[in-house]
Amino acid sequence: MNMKQFLFILLTLSARILCAQEFVQVNDGKFAQHGKPYHFMGANMWYGCYLGSDKVPGGRERLVRELDFLKKQGIDNLRVLGASEHSAFDNHFPFTIQTAPDQYDESLLQGLDFLLAEMSKRGMKAVIYLNNYWNWSGGMGQYLTWVNPNLAASVPYNPERKWEREMTLSSYFYADHHAQEYFRNYISNLVSRKNTFTHTVYKDDPTIMSWQLSNEPRPGMDGDHGERNMHEFMTWIDETAGYIHSIDPNHLVSSGNEGKVGTIQNIAYYEQTHAGKNIDYLTLHIWAKNWSWFDADRPAETFPVARKNALEHLKLHIDLARKMNKPLVMEEFGLDRDAKSCTPGTATIMRDEYFEALFELLYRETTTGAPIGGANVWAWGGEGEPMHTLKTDFGAAAYVGDPFVEPQGLNSVFKQDKTTLRILKKYSRLFKKLDRK
Repeated sequence: MNMKQFLFILLTLSARILCAQEFVQVNDGKFAQHGKPYHFMGANMWYGCYLGSDKVPGGRERLVRELDFLKKQGIDNLRVLGASEHSAFDNHFPFTIQTAPDQYDESLLQGLDFLLAEMSKRGMKAVIYLNNYWNWSGGMGQYLTWVNPNLAASVPYNPERKWEREMTLSSYFYADHHAQEYFRNYISNLVSRKNTFTHTVYKDDPTIMSWQLSNEPRPGMDGDHGERNMHEFMTWIDETAGYIHSIDPNHLVSSGNEGKVGTIQNIAYYEQTHAGKNIDYLTLHIWAKNWSWFDADRPAETFPVARKNALEHLKLHIDLARKMNKPLVMEEFGLDRDAKSCTPGTATIMRDEYFEALFELLYRETTTGAPIGGANVWAWGGEGEPMHTLKTDFGAAAYVGDPFVEPQGLNSVFKQDKTTLRILKKYSRLFKKLDRK
């Protein structure tokens, strides 16, 4: 080998190393980028690809404004929807990415292209989830319905506990080979897609921090129902994550699971589910009202209990992250506005106190060496205008942080929420200081 060949090989290897450092990685149990620690303050913005689509009038213009605003607040990590399936479920989606198995709406995929291209310009990172346990975007239930159109009707339905039908239906997904074939086809197509704006293949795009298997996958309902599905659930988590790594060695893979609550209230099951090498970091969701810790009709009485339980729940998962030596992201959490309001700019005294308490614990534990990556508040509503009555025909302003099956504005953080934004900005600065040490 002559000197010229040696220098070419050396330069090639150096370029590959520098390129690899663009991606968020896990080094010794913690996130890193460019060889330095990586922490973030982020938000959920499931509808990003919808605003990016040319099907939504004014969507791209709004998306650019939202990203500019978020970046100024120090919010530079967005958890976004990367899959939605056309269905007959009560989800109120005007259109979806996957219209049928292996059939895609190119305008929405180009919306995701646009989102990633604009995030890249601002040095932002995306966590893209690829499925949904809940049927508000189609999700697992729709994959099963494509396989067996009569399956949903065969599941018992109690109008007073309608979520049980949804959870039961989705729990069949993990063991259905035909549904898995459809799902893996979608994963393969998205991972290998070339962005129409940047001309970068998704698997080579460092704007993407992580592929996420699903939004809140669970084995089923608490108790015997979930217990019966636990083996298939754990196998699906490990094998699907392994499949993604096999076709994309550049990106991290996470489950999107809620934590202890997402594994039938069993922290040992959560640990076992996430212990394998194919899952790169831990995820945690905290929903005080949904879990009956907080009652918005009795806020003064229940808020102290909700705050205490949330902090204890967070600490439980931080301790587990230390034990497992894997990063932890608190990627969903929220609380009602004061007086149950859904109107942008109304008082958020309790929400602010709740956020401050959670962030303070996250930051304090991070400074003592806990492998914490960051937090994604649920959810960014930005300049959106909540619909009081759901419509089938609506424009860019109607997209807020809440899925269309929920009261619009319920858990959204809007641009008018100045006190909440001050808290997010404060902790973004604190976490970023840790990256510079």
